[in-house]
Amino acid sequence: MQPRFLILGAGITGAALAHRLARNGASVTLVEAGLPASGASGRSFGWVNASFFLSEAHFHLRHAAMAAHRDLAAELKRPWQPEGCIWYQEQGEGFDHTAATLQSMGYPLRLLDRAAITALEPRLADPPDRALFFPGEAARDPAALTEELLAAASAQGAHLLCGLRVTGLTQGDDRITGIRTDAGDIPADHTVLCTGNGTPALLAPLGLSFPMLPRPGALMVTRPLPPLLHHILATPDQEVRQDAEGRLIAPASAHHQADAAETIAAPQALEDATLMRLRHLFPNAFIRPDRLLLADRPVPGDGLPAIGPVLPGLSMAVMHSGATLAPLVADVMALELTGQGSQPPLAPFRPARFFGP
Repeated sequence: MQPRFLILGAGITGAALAHRLARNGASVTLVEAGLPASGASGRSFGWVNASFFLSEAHFHLRHAAMAAHRDLAAELKRPWQPEGCIWYQEQGEGFDHTAATLQSMGYPLRLLDRAAITALEPRLADPPDRALFFPGEAARDPAALTEELLAAASAQGAHLLCGLRVTGLTQGDDRITGIRTDAGDIPADHTVLCTGNGTPALLAPLGLSFPMLPRPGALMVTRPLPPLLHHILATPDQEVRQDAEGRLIAPASAHHQADAAETIAAPQALEDATLMRLRHLFPNAFIRPDRLLLADRPVPGDGLPAIGPVLPGLSMAVMHSGATLAPLVADVMALELTGQGSQPPLAPFRPARFFGP
């Protein structure tokens, strides 16, 4: 008899894991308190990259995840055509250090001069003297990908329960046996927490303290525009991309993946400042805001992902950025959960580092 897996949280990570487990023939139930991708996954810049990393192991995990996105697109019969990223968030010694470090780790990149930048992005005002081009980096809409993964998981027999509030985990025989909800208990052989910032409250009754960093974020989406931008753009002041509908999508903080701010400005101030930066980049465009999306990004206490076993019958996958990591984490975690042994790529990111011996 196949083990029964219960996944909490229908963001991109939970959806990817449900899809992979169901495709492998497992019995899967996915529980979501709201709607799929209603948290950080639905408010993400969607930048799939490894140029941002916190350690060498983190780089390699993210780099492998870029290939996992390509493989997942082929599996879902979707095109995969990375637009690439033009990066000049640092200049001077910081630029040189980034280029040398990424080259030493085998990351594909190309050095661009001002003429090359202008050729790639002719509508960009005041291009810098140099930039790095990362050809393998891509943008995905995590909310749309979540829906695709859920549909694929459902076709493989997975069950999705939305609007169901989990009030706790159930225990018995020295292991986690499922969840307690407003509608009653749901048993499982193994429960996986893909619950982002909701994870500490679920672990606390078990005597486990799981630290999360307060990392509020905001994302501006503009009204559709004619084509302005062909690549992901990472400048010292602003990251931005343009989607297939012509909308500019821009985090309201520079270097948003590394942003350590614990509070953010008032929404109107964020919108005004982001709009000003976009108009500086593209002064000839009539840029109008459409909406500002606020979210608390799920960032474990040391900034690195927390993936793997917690207790018998209980695992977790909590990370920033799920937009990059979710397909790879789902693939590798599914191997572990179905008895294929401990997977080396996840070894540096075990939750046990937070819980002590």
